[in-house]
Amino acid sequence: MSPAGDLERLRFAVLYGADAVYIGATEFGMRSAPKNFTMEQIRDGVLFAHEHGKRVYLTLNTIPTNEEIARMPDFVRQVSATGIDAFIVADLGVLAIVKKYAPDIEIHLSTQVGISNYMSANMAYELGAKRVVLARELSLKDIAVIRDNTPADLELEAFVHGAMCMSYSGRCLLSHYLTGRDANRGECTQPCRWSWSLVEEHRPDRHFPIGETDEGSYILNADDLCTAPFLNLICEAGVDSLKIEGRAKTFYYVASTTAAYRKALDAYLEDPNAFVCPENVLEELTKISHRRYSPGFYFGKEDAIQNTRTGGYIRGWEVVGVVGTWDDGIAFCTQRGKWQLGDEVEILTPSGDVISIQPDWIRDGDGQPISSTPHAMMQFSIPVGQRVSAGSILRRKRK
Repeated sequence: MSPAGDLERLRFAVLYGADAVYIGATEFGMRSAPKNFTMEQIRDGVLFAHEHGKRVYLTLNTIPTNEEIARMPDFVRQVSATGIDAFIVADLGVLAIVKKYAPDIEIHLSTQVGISNYMSANMAYELGAKRVVLARELSLKDIAVIRDNTPADLELEAFVHGAMCMSYSGRCLLSHYLTGRDANRGECTQPCRWSWSLVEEHRPDRHFPIGETDEGSYILNADDLCTAPFLNLICEAGVDSLKIEGRAKTFYYVASTTAAYRKALDAYLEDPNAFVCPENVLEELTKISHRRYSPGFYFGKEDAIQNTRTGGYIRGWEVVGVVGTWDDGIAFCTQRGKWQLGDEVEILTPSGDVISIQPDWIRDGDGQPISSTPHAMMQFSIPVGQRVSAGSILRRKRK
């Protein structure tokens, strides 16, 4: 299950192997930074996904005000008419509205609810939930116990990749306290990623460093989650849906992580008893923007590593183009970043395979030879000997 912050990212998620995509509307969702989806775009996204045999879930997981809850019934009626497959909710009032105004659409309880034991999961089931998105603080053993003590038709979903929050199941007041932007309403400024210093009461203009390095200390910062090496253990614990975090991330992140976990999951399904995560999966996950990786809480809190040395990302690769069509050895592309002749380029295909090339020439949209692609979204073509699908992504190492 992959994230999508807009229609483009939804299409990349579907093309690169997602079984389902979760999105947000222009309100009521926990991510306000992405463009999100208008009602018409929700309809278009659902249509595209359904044409490819995939599902789309809409997040309604903020904590609504009285004014917002009054508008919710009409909103739910409109969304249900788009053909959406499920609502992801965190508020009991929203759950009641969805049950009343969209009774035929599945209800999934968000990780914001904090489902961390089987009694909570069973209560969610009694309230009408088809699926619960488990708290991120659970170990493999915790999940297995929940699975053994819940109805078989209650689906369990767990995060397998992406950013982690330092607060319990993402329920944090720090951003609102410091900046007035509420994390529980999709507006988090991520102060947990900031570099912090100590200030003494009588010396307000003097900052005392509290870190062990010259870069300062990121005392609240959490590593990114990566479970590809032990995806088999998550499946065996009883999880039905593997969720990738990142609705605010780029289309490239969506495509790359989706392709990688598609390969990993397919390797597990091919022979569950002999799963070894493919090396190209692990390599692919180093080529997206990410913080240092951690197994999260799956093996217990002792292994949930927190990175206090940096709040930034590792960005070793950059996107330079997207393939629109391929014909007779030529790929016709749209520019997404400047590159030039002589650069080695990789092509990530929707199947997750990677092709390395060093093109002999570049031509612009008029077919004229050029030495680089300096203009945003310009059309260009390059020679590619083997067929590549539309939506393949051109990337290069950062210089």
